[in-house]
Formats: sequence, C-alpha cells, structure tokens
Amino acid sequence: MLLNLHVKNLALIHEEDISFGDGLNILTGETGAGKSIILGALSLALGEKVSFDALRDPEKEALVEAVFRISDAEAKTLRAMDISVEENEVILSRKMTGERSSAKINGETYPASKLKEVGALLLDIYGQHENQSLLHKKKHLELLDDFGGESIASLKKDVAEAYRVYTSKKKEYDSANTDEAERARELSFLQHETEEIANAKLKDGEDEELESEYKKLLNAAKISDALNEAYKECGDSAGGSSEKIGRAVRELHSVEAYDEGLSDLISTLSDVESLLSDFNRGISDYIKDLDFAGERFSEVENRLNVINDLKGKYGRTVEDVLSAYDEKVAHIAKLEDYDSYLLNLEKEYNEAKSKLENLSSQLSVLRQSKAVTLCALVKDALLDLNFLDVKFSMEFTKTPDYSVSGYDEAEFMISTNPGEPMRPLKDIASGGELSRVMLAIKTILAQSDSIDTLIFDEIDAGISGRTAQAVSEKIYLVSRAHQVILITHLPQIAAMADHHFLIEKDVVSGESIGSQGISTISTIQELYAAQVTNELARMVGGAEITNATLENARELKELADEKKKTLVL
Repeated sequence: MLLNLHVKNLALIHEEDISFGDGLNILTGETGAGKSIILGALSLALGEKVSFDALRDPEKEALVEAVFRISDAEAKTLRAMDISVEENEVILSRKMTGERSSAKINGETYPASKLKEVGALLLDIYGQHENQSLLHKKKHLELLDDFGGESIASLKKDVAEAYRVYTSKKKEYDSANTDEAERARELSFLQHETEEIANAKLKDGEDEELESEYKKLLNAAKISDALNEAYKECGDSAGGSSEKIGRAVRELHSVEAYDEGLSDLISTLSDVESLLSDFNRGISDYIKDLDFAGERFSEVENRLNVINDLKGKYGRTVEDVLSAYDEKVAHIAKLEDYDSYLLNLEKEYNEAKSKLENLSSQLSVLRQSKAVTLCALVKDALLDLNFLDVKFSMEFTKTPDYSVSGYDEAEFMISTNPGEPMRPLKDIASGGELSRVMLAIKTILAQSDSIDTLIFDEIDAGISGRTAQAVSEKIYLVSRAHQVILITHLPQIAAMADHHFLIEKDVVSGESIGSQGISTISTIQELYAAQVTNELARMVGGAEITNATLENARELKELADEKKKTLVL
C-alpha cells in the first residue's frame, strides 16, 4: 500500500506531501491544475525515464519519494532480490538535477531499472494507454492467464520447459541430416584432431608448471648473477655482512660483563647473526642445485609450443583441450554409428514434440475453460456498467508453431447491441467502452491480484450519467480488495471516495517559495466534510457554486455513502 508521496521541484509543484489511505483515494481538480503531475512523479519513483525539462527550477535538485507498507510475503520477495527491508516498509526515491538522476531503495543506491522491478510488485497504473492495450490480442491472453491463477501458471512452466527441450532437439535434428560424403569428411577431420590431442599426452596444469620453469630458464644468467652477488654481500668472505656482524657480536660480548643493559642488544644481534647464517646456507645450497642446462630449456620450449598450439585450436587451457577431446570422441562414436544415432535422435525429437503438444493441448483446454468463466463474469460486470445487451466471449485459434507459452492465440469478442454479430473488441469499442471493459476485468481480477495498489488515470473517459454511477460502484468494489488511487472529473465517482484530494493551481509571490517574481504552483490537500461538498458542487455546477449545486452535492455524497454500505466484493 502506498502510504506517502513526497514531490519537490517538479513541473508546477514546488514541494508537496501526500499521505494516502486505505480504500478509494480520489484526486480531483480543474483541467490543467496538475493532476497528471502526481502520476508522473510517482512514475519517476518507480523507475521511469527522467525528462530533465520537467524540473521546475533547473538550478535546484528535484526529489520524488514514495513510501510503501508491504506484506510479509512481499518483504520476503524483496529480500530475495537482495533488497534490505525493515519493519515491512519500502522507500523508493529519485533525485534529479539538470544533468543526472540517482535512485535509491531504502537509502541504498540502485539503478533505475531496479526501482521499476520493485515498483511492478507494489503498484499498477492504468490509464488511457493501458486501456488501449486491449486492442492487442496478446494482452487478452495475458489477462486470461492472470485470471487462471496458479493452475495456469503451473502448467505454463511445464510448457516452457517442454518447449526448451523441444527446440533443442529440433535444432539438433534439423542439422543432423547431412549426406554420407560430408559425414565421412567430418569423421576424418575429427579423427585427425583427436589423434593430435591424444599424441600430446597432456596433463592437467602442465602448461602452468612449464611456463613457470620456462621463465626461470629464460632468465638463468640474471638469476645466477643475482644469487652470487647476494651471497658475496651477505657471506663470510672479507667485507661480507656475515663477517661484519660476527665481529660486532664479539665486540659486544667483550664488554657485556661491565654493563648488564647490553644483554638485550647482544641477544638481538645474535638472532640477526643466526638468521643471516641460515640465509647464507640456503642461498649456497640453491646455487649448488641450479641447473640451467641448454638442453632442458629446449625441451621446455618445444613442449610449450606443442601445448600452446593445441590451446590455440581447442581452448584457453589444457582442461579446455581435454574437454574438447572428450566431446570429439563422443561425436566420432556418433558418426561411426550414424544410423543408430539418427534413429535415437528422431525418437527423442518426436517424444519432445509429443510432450510439448500434449502439454500445450492441456493448457489450451484449461484456458478455454477459464475463458468461459471469465467472459461470463465480464459480461455480468459490463451489464452492471450500463451496457444494454452485451455479449462477450473469447475466440481461440492455434498458431502455426509452438511458443514458450503453448500454441494459443486468443481474442476478446464483443457485441454491444441486440442483434449485432460478435466482433473483435478492437473493431467496435470506443475509448469509453474500452475503459469499462478494462474496469470490468480488473474488478474480476481484483479478488486474486497480488498487487496492493492500483492507480486509474481518468478511466471514466467518455462516460456520464447512469454509466458514471455504475462505474463508480465498480471502482469502489475494487477498492475493497486493493488500495485504489483514481483521477476523475466525474462527481458521481468522486462522491464514493474514502479519501478525497483536491489539486489546485495558484499564483503566488516568488518570495514565498524562494524564487523571483510571480510563480504558478500546484498544491494538494485532503478534503473533509464541507470541503468535500464544495468540491463536488464545483464538479457538478462548474465555477459558480450556488445553493442548488451545494444541495445537489450534499445529496450526491449522502447517496454515495448509503450505496457504499450495500456494496460487497
């Protein structure tokens, strides 16, 4: 549920804070007052693309922050997305300057795409664009699958996995029918390659060991010179460190009896003498063991050339080359008994196709069964929404090829007048009719929809009178299962509000908002009691509010309150 929306320095908004409530939240105001800005701001918080032209003052930072209360299940889902959640609250925020934007979730920075991913779990926005999506058949099948719930979702997963196996086998089967001469050439080439790898007698990690030895052999002279010079400087020879430190230890021992405080210094220097003695023995032994024979260097170099040649052909590492060898041996076995391979592959391909066909058929049968139920419910809802004699159904066709979701294409069919034939929804529905169809479907899906908050942007377009009243009741029913935020121009719908917000455009002095001259800003406030009546009166009668329009508004609100008591989802 959306608890709060904070907007700063965006379009006509200087700075506003809106606290939404449960149930039906209505936003009203005159045309141009800035209602769409609220949805635009919320879309930014949900990760939509930023238009920097929307900043009210390009020199100042803009901020949009949306605070959601979420369920335990939603919190678990977000934690699985590596998003920290505390006290079942999520804060999505977006800061924007004239050149860049930043996005945060609960104070941690994320890309805007992550805001969009999280927002999709928390909120749905339905406007004229979403209603227009009903003109596309693909959307119809999506709505049906949503209605089908877990039974369809589970079967779709099985179909998707079967489709993955089927496409893999089909690709292999389609490429397997090569002619005999081509197979012979391929077999000969593979045998040459495997023989080449086998003759090399590679060992795991061999290349790394040889490269280390090669580096040592390549720099043999430098290593020898450095070791001998180090031994000369540190050894027992005249002027060497060992000889000097030994002399220093003896000098200190000669006066130790006269000063007990020298004991620690003598002990430390003796330790140094002992360590240097160990070092000299070690470096002496290392020099004795050095073997920089030219013959060994040639062997290592030749072996590395063989290995690197194979790595250039078959993989980055020796492990890759050996893995390629195993694959080629398996492929040789397949080519040497190609008839058996083809028979087995054909069997596997047919089994995969049969399984996909069977699962797709099951999914189609289930969809068509669910479609009967959905269309009956939509028809009833449309009759409630003041369609006179509507017929509503879903027509299924089978696609030429399989897809990840089966082989169904489905399209809503509708007849809105007695005696008219059923036609595709896209051919006959007006904007207002599309709005009512979408509302009818959302009313039905509301009972199982996992999204907490639904936003409707002027879904009442193109309707009035009795139809507007019917729409208001359906929207209220949806708000019993979800938080609904709705922008409307119709008083019949606004009267059903649990929380009513007024958006107004005012001209203010620049000083009051920290700018120069005169400014136009949008303000938002929640209305109560008489304020609600006055706004309904404005919506009923226009700019001039008379006693008659006030009385009409009061009666409209009272009737709405009484009607709400009788509506049960």
